[in-house]
Amino acid sequence: MPMRKVLITGSAGFIGFHLARHLLDEGFAVVGYDGMTDYYDVRLKQRRHQMLKQSEHFSAHEGMLEDFDKLHALMLAEKPDVIVHLAAQAGVRYSLENPRAYLDSNLVGTFNVMECARELGVDHLLMASTSSVYGANEEMPFSELQKTDTPLTFYAATKKATEAMGHSYAHLWNLPTTMFRFFTVYGPWGRPDMALFKFTKGILNGEPIDIYNHGKMFRDFTYVTDLVHGIRLLIDNPPVRPESRDDIPEWDSLSPAAPYRVVNIGNNDKVRLEDFVDAIEAECGVEAKRNYMDMQTGDVPATWADATLLENLTDYRPNTDVREGIKRFIVWYREYYEV
Repeated sequence: MPMRKVLITGSAGFIGFHLARHLLDEGFAVVGYDGMTDYYDVRLKQRRHQMLKQSEHFSAHEGMLEDFDKLHALMLAEKPDVIVHLAAQAGVRYSLENPRAYLDSNLVGTFNVMECARELGVDHLLMASTSSVYGANEEMPFSELQKTDTPLTFYAATKKATEAMGHSYAHLWNLPTTMFRFFTVYGPWGRPDMALFKFTKGILNGEPIDIYNHGKMFRDFTYVTDLVHGIRLLIDNPPVRPESRDDIPEWDSLSPAAPYRVVNIGNNDKVRLEDFVDAIEAECGVEAKRNYMDMQTGDVPATWADATLLENLTDYRPNTDVREGIKRFIVWYREYYEV
């Protein structure tokens, strides 16, 4: 039986790296495509790719999502069975400073990926969305069946748009498509712009850390290996266009008009930000210098995933305790930065 091939966009990114490693361990061939942008330290991205290249079944390719000709040529040459589209301009706060980067990467780039998937007729297209699409929703935990019509940042708006784009392609071309919404992913090899990384760095360096909304925030922190295990299981669960609405269980987000589904991947638990900082302090053995600040524009006070759909589809639910996840991250951070 030939080896299944998965093309991952954003393979040098935090989640892409962990997913690629997971799939390689399971015997997949993995093709990586990454723009190596300087949104954060490129050396971290390069090191991730170097580690993946230790497998003979991984190949790395550098290019921007907006470069259709380059992306298209790679897709035609590699002919992947599955595409997992993770590459994007990330970061809620950065979208206030440079919204055009989100337009180019998240909308144009995603369109290019979908065009390639349509032409190749892949078995399954999986694309990353975000919990940020829930925007001003206040009913929690967030369910895939809720409306997401009130995004609060342009980043969230671009992700909401890619969900709509994905549905249209799934309907028009019968392209099995799964969108997954991430909830505050953390863990070793994480992004330097994310809270755990910034808090750990600040605490170990004896520098103040900024805590927004005066600590009155809650997040559904999802450990990265839990997340990629969920993605791995979803790869084998491509949605099928239903014959009628009656075929769709009440808990399922499956579209009545397309082989298309949206799935939350979260820890199904909300953690108070102050408790999160307490756990980092305890693991570092250093007390944080806390700089309490007002809520930032576009931020939300809480996120909390309903992971029922993921569990119903895959018999799996993320479950890593946040204190254990923080411990693993800090062990990695101390080793990587030699502190």
